Amino acid sequence: MPPTLETRRPRVPHLAELPFHSIYRHGFVRVAVATPCVEVASPAANVAEMLRIARDAASSQAVLVVFPELGIAAYSNEDLFQQAALLDGSVQALGTLIEASKEIAITFAVGMPLRVDDRLFNCAVLLRRGELLGAVPKTYLPNYREFYEKRQFAPAAQALATSIRLLGQSIPFGTRLLFEAKNVPGFVLGLEVCEDVWAPLPPSTYAALAGATVIANLSASDVTVGKADYRRLLCASQSAKCVAGYLYSAAGPGESTTDLAWDGHALVYENGVRLAESMRFPLQGGFITADLDLDHLRQERMRWTTFGDCVQANHGQLAGYRRIEIELDVPAGHVRLERRIERFPYVPADPARRDERCAEVYDIQVEALRKRLAATGLKRVVIGISGGLDSTQTALVAVRAFDRLGLPRTNILGYTLPGFATSRQTFENAHALMRALGITAGEIDIRPSAELMLQHIGHPAAQGAPLHDITYENVQAGERTSHLFRLANRHNALVLGTGDLSELALGFTTYGVGDHMSHYNVNASVPKTLIRHLIRWLIGVRQFDAATIDVLTRIVETPISPELVPGAGDQPEQSSEAVVGPYELQDFHLYYISRFGYRPSKVAYLAHCAWGDAGAGAWPDTVPPGERRSYDVAVITEWLEVFLKRFFQGSQFKRSAMPNGPKVGSGGSLSPRGDWRAPSDSPATVWLDELHANVPASLRAKSRGSRRR
Repeated sequence: MPPTLETRRPRVPHLAELPFHSIYRHGFVRVAVATPCVEVASPAANVAEMLRIARDAASSQAVLVVFPELGIAAYSNEDLFQQAALLDGSVQALGTLIEASKEIAITFAVGMPLRVDDRLFNCAVLLRRGELLGAVPKTYLPNYREFYEKRQFAPAAQALATSIRLLGQSIPFGTRLLFEAKNVPGFVLGLEVCEDVWAPLPPSTYAALAGATVIANLSASDVTVGKADYRRLLCASQSAKCVAGYLYSAAGPGESTTDLAWDGHALVYENGVRLAESMRFPLQGGFITADLDLDHLRQERMRWTTFGDCVQANHGQLAGYRRIEIELDVPAGHVRLERRIERFPYVPADPARRDERCAEVYDIQVEALRKRLAATGLKRVVIGISGGLDSTQTALVAVRAFDRLGLPRTNILGYTLPGFATSRQTFENAHALMRALGITAGEIDIRPSAELMLQHIGHPAAQGAPLHDITYENVQAGERTSHLFRLANRHNALVLGTGDLSELALGFTTYGVGDHMSHYNVNASVPKTLIRHLIRWLIGVRQFDAATIDVLTRIVETPISPELVPGAGDQPEQSSEAVVGPYELQDFHLYYISRFGYRPSKVAYLAHCAWGDAGAGAWPDTVPPGERRSYDVAVITEWLEVFLKRFFQGSQFKRSAMPNGPKVGSGGSLSPRGDWRAPSDSPATVWLDELHANVPASLRAKSRGSRRR
């Protein structure tokens, strides 16, 4: 018995069988957009070029390749499209493509003219491994300026057939087709053709509402001055509004230049962000690839309730969509992620974007504080100045807010509150900062009151025992906060909080009468890594005088410490990161878990893509070379376990009672009145189980003590 089409196809691996370091295991798909070199009215030659590119795209481990509009025949045939020889030749060439595709592990989206119901339609055709999957006719035909498509083609609305026979196969036909991959969750493909996206209401809008997560636009699009920018704007906007991947292929070399020119422009966008773009005006055909994050798109749609409202409002239009089940040729081995994953998701590595982002962060914090002071009628604030990053950031924001309000900086009452573990370095930094900023400086030694409390509660440390437990630490934190509130009462002032988003996420804050509480916290949604970058940015752009820059430099270079356990040196002995993990990793975990709700195993994978090689990718120039670290999967998963336990199981009760503070970034806040509402008594079991089940034990295994390389 001869082999059938089904028996000839190689087995496609299940996603769970893929190695950990394959993008396809973690919700990504690689797509290709081609700009072939065509010959006008030469279908056989054009298909040969398509096959060359498709083989290369398959070798690049993509699962889909998109070609331009009418690419089998070439777009610029004009009235030649009404010649039977060209139409027949296009179908014959499609037959060649179908036969050759049996040996190429990729799905094709190709453009061609098709006669249906005695009309000629400009169609996008999808095929894979010798099987035609469907044909989508162009909805909107341009018939203005240089375009005369209605002279040759009929719009999709004139089609009567919902299926057609083509080269012996019966296939779905129409504009309401979605192609859903049975072996890649979340991959649902919609097709449209060129002008469709230029319309006020593109077909892809309905396709996305009906479930398409990936839109392919097979375009021709002649080039004129400035048109490339408009294409970028269209693709960015449509991908953002549809919360989809958008693949755009414009015709390139070989099209007729009788009256027009062509630039071969290929683009890939995801939810408004450009992932890949081709070089324009190529001398020969080629393609670009990009890795789409399907999990990102699905999570965004799930959270964005307005998307669902639009589905409801257009339910009648969407009910007629047909889903065609397809299979994608997922590569079996390792497939390295090609898209850039920022090490610091809250801080862009690009200097231009970083400068704009840092300035905007300060503006948001300053405006929020200005409004709160105006609403309360208070003209003073109290800040506990530790000589560390967070209180420095709060002081900098306060100074700007008071300058904007026209209030004297002396109305900012800064207090350093040395305790049992305050180091000489942070103590001197605190005083130097207050002097440099011109705020009122005060000092209160909390050791006598802390010793009295330890004595009253019967703690052994009151008798000199070296017991530096959580009670010992929190007595000091509580005394500091208690003093600040009473000082605010005395001076008719507002207590400004200093704790940051990272500490709230990890629960690394003393609840109630401790650093957890304030009247208003301008740092509540600013992570630790961003605060460090903000201060370094101020140093770099020299927004202060030399004395202030000098103290800011010393502060940003000081190890992060709560300074609650005594040490012997001039620098802080206690390390926050030894307890809760490197903030650069934990902020990364926080971003992808709280902002996108990703599975922990995917977060570990992304963290390794970002942090696995210190020599790869761009670093923000505010990170000194000596601080550019790398982490392997074992280290990442160990600290991710710490994060999951602290975030989901141990600290929500603190966030449920956090004070007011502005949301600053798209990474979100953890306020129960804002982005994050969660039960305080939830275990972390399901997150830990997922991590252990989907990060291989061989990658998690390591010797103790090798947490950072």
